[in-house]
Amino acid sequence: MAEEKNNCTHDCSTCSANCSSRSQAPTYEEPHKDSKIGHVIGIVSGKGGVGKSIVTSMLATTMRRREHTVGILDADITGPSIPKAFGAKGDILSTGDGLLPLETKTGIKMISVNLLLEEETRPVVWRGPVIAGTVKQFWTDVVWDDTEFLFIDMPPGTGDVPLTVFQSIPLDGIIIVTTPQDLVSMIVKKAVNMAAMMNIPVIGLVENMSYAVCPDCGKAINVFGASKAEEVAAECEIPFLGRLPIDPKLAALCDKGIIELMENDYMEAVADSVETFVANK
Repeated sequence: MAEEKNNCTHDCSTCSANCSSRSQAPTYEEPHKDSKIGHVIGIVSGKGGVGKSIVTSMLATTMRRREHTVGILDADITGPSIPKAFGAKGDILSTGDGLLPLETKTGIKMISVNLLLEEETRPVVWRGPVIAGTVKQFWTDVVWDDTEFLFIDMPPGTGDVPLTVFQSIPLDGIIIVTTPQDLVSMIVKKAVNMAAMMNIPVIGLVENMSYAVCPDCGKAINVFGASKAEEVAAECEIPFLGRLPIDPKLAALCDKGIIELMENDYMEAVADSVETFVANK
């Protein structure tokens, strides 16, 4: 511990050490002066490949259909996929003292590094501090105007960027996305424990790719084995928000950039929980 103190840079946003400095209240960055953001919700996962971005996209679409003003901050700098799901293309314009987020066909505002690149397939080969700084700028330099719900699509794991978001942006709560695999308990616990370290409430757990529906008989097939989500949620003492199926139609909508045309009620229970959560805060 003495060595950690001697090497301390006093920048908690790039450090994962659980030292006494973390007992102090975090100093959040101020959003752009022309932003009025009601509630900030992080969508997180303990590992990659669980469909966190599609959950973010569907939840944002569902909340917009409920006539909320919605924004998405794509904090997955090295693996951004939010613009692709919405078919969002165009130049990010500047007001002179801030950036204007792109708006989708239904009015969902978004910012993503892929909207700033000349080619969406160009890799982002940046070091951790640069990536963390970019995420901060998406909060401080983007003019979100009046946005009731800002959803932050986080990169997987518990590294620099999730830590930067937790320390720099005043999150109201997080939603954890997982899949039905044997490692799910350990992975979810990592995310829950990180949230607890940062004093961030967990709104609940969503299990994605939980099952597939047979197109002939309509039977639910547990492709990845029996679900453990409710058991894990109970063990972690967090709400269980529901299971999402493997849906080829949904994947096709994302590939075509028309997620806003989805015709399902997969996220209704999650949206209900988000609305109830912020109403009781």
